[in-house]
This record gives sequence, structure tokens and C-alpha cells, in this order.
Amino acid sequence: MSYRITLSNTSANTSADTPESFEAQPGEPLLEAAERAGFPLAHDCRFGGCGACRVKLIEGSVEYDEFPFGLTEEEAEAGYALACQACAQSDLTISAKLLPAGHIPADFHVATIERLEKLSHDVTHLVLRIPSASEVVFHPGQYLNVMLDDGSPRSFSMASPHRGELFDFHIRRVPGGHFTGRLETHYQAGDTLDVELPLGNFRHDAESPRDLLMVGGGTGLAPLKSIIESLLDEPNRPSITLYWGVRRAEDLYLDEQLNDWARTLPDFRYVPVLSDPDPEWGGRRGFVHEAVCQDFDDLSSFDAYLCGPPPMIAAAKTSFAQRGLDVERIYADSFNFTHELEGSVA
Repeated sequence: MSYRITLSNTSANTSADTPESFEAQPGEPLLEAAERAGFPLAHDCRFGGCGACRVKLIEGSVEYDEFPFGLTEEEAEAGYALACQACAQSDLTISAKLLPAGHIPADFHVATIERLEKLSHDVTHLVLRIPSASEVVFHPGQYLNVMLDDGSPRSFSMASPHRGELFDFHIRRVPGGHFTGRLETHYQAGDTLDVELPLGNFRHDAESPRDLLMVGGGTGLAPLKSIIESLLDEPNRPSITLYWGVRRAEDLYLDEQLNDWARTLPDFRYVPVLSDPDPEWGGRRGFVHEAVCQDFDDLSSFDAYLCGPPPMIAAAKTSFAQRGLDVERIYADSFNFTHELEGSVA
């Protein structure tokens, strides 16, 4: 027995002779079934963490082996599901995003370490030179994979729009990490790395007229900074409010630059928030999403861009939706550092 999955209101064009439905087997994730049938559903991590493959259930029901942490209970109750983990329990009608027209598939390249420098006690600024990728369209917000000797990937978001052959990243050392710890003890300028790019669907929606609410946790600042920098020369750029949450003041590794932007750029606001500050800290305290909610009773006029650890993403999604922010206007990129220890994606 199989289930019929019918697509409704997809966001990318399909050819006129392409069917609008596909078959899914019992226990088969919707994403796998769609790809088998030639439908390129938008997706990213494939393990339920990022939420990029979110679809809206119009008819029918799904089940999970384990409820994915990239989907909140509130989203599930509103009829959303993650295609990479959801399996049909009946025939379905879904609204889904397809990969955009002109989507550039990822490819493998050889990168040379151009520069390694400390930004803070546990964050390294890594600059890679990738001559073969100089003409690749790499959207601000996307990431690349560093491929280790055993073939496993480590994923890192671009920290600024790439400039020709140069690509830069903010990499936090994960205690016991297989790759991040070696940046300080093993790698040096001139070493080469195998990388895969471009990856990810986290990027600015240039068609939206809304102001931007950006919320980063730790090195989740990197893709947000990349998006912001890509908009600096836009004459009609939206207003941007950036909240950056870290534990202590020493973790604010780009605080000076962000404060400079706040002083010199019109319509840019920066709010650092510390969850475990020293007594002398005179700024905002607590969790970063709570600071947003203290400042805004109504978030319906924003698009939100969230990047950080899964608990921060989940809490922000829930709180922001309660303040009127449409879940369709919440874009999230979830970091899962535990996979650095388990031998998968960092």
C-alpha cells in the first residue's frame, strides 16, 4: 500500500507536464518520496534540526519516529510538518516550498587556509581561499561543509558575502570537537581542506517589504552578519534590529564593530544580551528571545531571522508566534554542536 501526496501552492514553477502528486510508501519520509518522484522540495540538514523542509498539511496526517526538534509543538498544532522526518499516515495534500529556479547544486572544491586569527577565547576567524569557487553564487546566509579525512562533514556558515576567492567564517571551539579544537593546534595558513558548497536555504527574502528582526546566539551571528553586510549598499534596505545573545561579555567577539554600525548606519539597532553576566554588566540580561519579547508586544510587521542552538530557536519561534509573527515569516538556521562530537555535522 502507498499514499498519494498532492502538492498545492508550491513556491517554484514546475513544467506543465510535471504531475502535481507523488507516491509515498508507509514509513518513508516525505522528502525522500518527493525526491524519488523528481520533486525538489526545499530542505537542508535532513535530520529534523533546521526546519527548512517545513510543509503545511492541508489534508491528511503524518507521524514521526521521534518528534523533530526543528518543529515546535505550536507549529505542529497549526498543521506544519517537517518533510525530512514526517511519514504519511494517509493520503495527503500539502503546501510546500520547492528549491528555487536556478538552484545551484553543491560541488566539491579544494580550499587553502588564508588566515587563522583569534576573535575571542573560543572563537576563531577562519579565512579560506577557494579559487575554483570564485564565480559560484553563494547567497549570504548559506554555509559550506569542511570534509574530514573520514568523509564526515563539518558545517560552517559564511560570516560575510564572499569576495572573489575569499570566504570567511567564525568558528567556535567545541570542547572535545574533532575539527574545531584542531584549528588551534593542528592547522595553519597554507594548509588545504576539502570543502563542499554552496549549501543551505537560509537567506534574505528580498521580495518581502517587512523590517528585519535578527536574533543570533553565539556564532549564530555569522550568517546574520553576512546578510546584513549584503544589504549595506542597498538604497532601499529594510530597517534591521539585531539581538545577539551570549553568556558573558568576553563572548561578544564583534561587539565593537556592531556598536559602530549602530552609531553610523541609519535604521540599524543592536542589542547584546548576556545570559550569565558579571555583576558589573550594565546591559540586557537573560535569554535573548526574552529580551525581544520585552521590547515588542507585536511582531507582526517583521520578518525574523534566527540562528543559534536548537533550544534558542524553539523558544524564539514559540514566543514570537505568540506576538503575532507569522510562522511563515520566521527563517531559522539551527546549530547542533553535539554532532561535532558524534562525528557528523558540526
